[in-house]
Amino acid sequence: MKSIGDSIKQSRVALGLSQAEAAKMLKISTPAFCKIETNQTDLNISRLLQISKAFKIPVAQLLSGNLPELSSSDEIISLKKELLEKEEEINKLRKKVIDLYDKMGM
Repeated sequence: MKSIGDSIKQSRVALGLSQAEAAKMLKISTPAFCKIETNQTDLNISRLLQISKAFKIPVAQLLSGNLPELSSSDEIISLKKELLEKEEEINKLRKKVIDLYDKMGM
């Protein structure tokens, strides 16, 4: 059975966060976050909820250790491609907004 610290670490790694980045999200020190991942600190409910919210993972998954596995490389490539397409779409929309402001003389 996985410990809560192991589940938190797996979630952090899946999000591509360093311990320092995760600690900053939680507004705690990096050593304090390290102690959470290595089970040197007992978590209270409010901290567990905070981690769950920050990592966008249900508390039950953190407690059970049943976290989804990392995506396959094909899935990651597909998601990155989709993200690029969305960014291009956003840039086109930004340009349209700027053009409209220019036409309105603002």
